[in-house]
Amino acid sequence: MKHDLIVIGAGPAGMAAAATAGELGLKVVVLDEQARAGGQIYRNVGIAGPRVRTLLGSDYEAGGALLKRFEQAAVDVRNGALVWDIARDGTVSMLRAGRAEQLRADHVLLASGAMERPSPIPGWTLPGVMNAGAAQIALKSGPSIPDGKIVLAGTGPLLLLVACQLLAAGAQLKALVETAPRENRLAALRALPAALRAPKPLLKGLRMLATLRRAGVPWYKHATELAVVGDERAREFRFLHEDRHVVVPADVVLLHHGVIPNPQLTRLLRLEHRWSDAQLAWQPVRDAWGASSLDRVWLAGDGAGIDGARAAEATGTLAALGIAHALGRIDQGTRDARANPWQRQLLRERAVRPFLEALYRPPHWVGSPADDALVCRCEEVTAGRIREMARMGCAGPNQTKFFSRCGMGPCQGRLCGTTVTQILAEARDESPQRIGAYRVRAPIKPIPLDALAGMHVESQEVLNSGDFSE
Repeated sequence: MKHDLIVIGAGPAGMAAAATAGELGLKVVVLDEQARAGGQIYRNVGIAGPRVRTLLGSDYEAGGALLKRFEQAAVDVRNGALVWDIARDGTVSMLRAGRAEQLRADHVLLASGAMERPSPIPGWTLPGVMNAGAAQIALKSGPSIPDGKIVLAGTGPLLLLVACQLLAAGAQLKALVETAPRENRLAALRALPAALRAPKPLLKGLRMLATLRRAGVPWYKHATELAVVGDERAREFRFLHEDRHVVVPADVVLLHHGVIPNPQLTRLLRLEHRWSDAQLAWQPVRDAWGASSLDRVWLAGDGAGIDGARAAEATGTLAALGIAHALGRIDQGTRDARANPWQRQLLRERAVRPFLEALYRPPHWVGSPADDALVCRCEEVTAGRIREMARMGCAGPNQTKFFSRCGMGPCQGRLCGTTVTQILAEARDESPQRIGAYRVRAPIKPIPLDALAGMHVESQEVLNSGDFSE
C-alpha cells in the first residue's frame, strides 16, 4: 500500500497532524513507541480515572478532546512501534511486536517530542535519582508516587507542577530546591510585557506558587553545589544556600532543568540545526509550515523547539496543511484559510516563552559541570576528561567520542550530547554552533539481530530504494 504520510510520534503534534491529514483525505500511518497515543504530556489520558484527572489538572484533561478527534480520524495507527532508522527517501524502519518492518511514504513528519535536560551533578547516577518527568509518568500510569522522602531540585515550570501534583497525591515532599540564578529575574522582567498578552500560563504559575507556599514545604532558591550522597542508593541531598551548607535526608531525588528537543531522528537525517541561546539546545531548522531542510521531511511539536502542548497541536495542524498543499490535495487559499486560527493560537502560546526561558534559564554549571561530574553515563566519562580532550585539540563531539568513547554507548549521546557541546564550546572559546553535535547512526536504539534478519518489507519498491541513512 502506498502512503502519503508517515507521522512519527503520537503526542499533541502528531495526533493533530494525523487527524488533520486524515480529514483532508491523505493516507496516513502513525508510528508511536508507546502502547497508547497521547505522548508524554497526555499519557494515558484516554483511560485515566477521576483521581488521576483531578491530580493532573485541567490541562491534562484537555488532551482528551484531541485524542478523541485523533481516534475518529481515518488513519492507520501502529502503537508499540520503535522507529530505529529513517532513510532520506522516506523509508522508515521500525521494530514492532518483536519484528522489524519497513514502510515508505511520500512525506514524513517527525513529531518525536522533547526530553529532559540532563542534570550532571555528583551522585546523579545513584539509584533513587530520577528526572522529575519520571515521577509524573508514574502519576499518569497509576497513579503511583515514589516511596519515601522526596527532594525536588532544579528549575523550570515542570518542577513546580510536579511538586504540586506530588503533594496532592500525598507524597512526602521534604524540600524544593530551585537553582535558577538570581539574575534571571531581571532578564525575565524585560520579557514580561509580551507575556502579559497571553496571561493564562502566568496565572497558572501564580496558583502553583500559592499552593506550594500554603503547603509549607521547605523552599530554597538560588541553590548551588548540588550533590546526591549515598552508598548503594540516595540517602541525602546536599547543596549550598545563601553561603550555608544544607543537608536534607532523601530517599528519592527528582532533578529537572527544563526540556529540550529530542535530537536523534533529526540528526539521523542530517537535517540542518541551529543552536538556540534562549533554550540552550539544538533546534532543527523549519519554516512556518514545518518543512525541514530536507525535501519531504517535516517537523512539528517540541521536537523542533520547546513551545508547549497547545503550540504543538498548532504546529502539527499547520504541518499537515502544508503537506496536503505540497501533495496537491488543497490549494493555497484553502491552506491559508484553515491555517489562520492555528497561526493565531501559535502566536498566543509563544508569547510567554521568552519570559519563561529567561526566568527559568538553567545555571551555568548545568552545561559546564565540575571536572569530577559524570557526563556520559553509558561510558562513564567525566567533564574533566572532555576538557582534557579539548586541550588535546579535539574540535568537536565526534573527535571527542573517538578518543574518549564519550557518546559511544547505547543512547548514542542522546543524554550527554548537549552537555558535551557546551563543555567543548567553553573550553575552546567557540560557539556551540561551531562546535557541532554528535553524528547519529542507525539503529538509534538497540534492536535484536534476529528481528533484523527476519525484517518484513512492505513493498518491493522499498527493498530496491537503496537510500538508507549512513
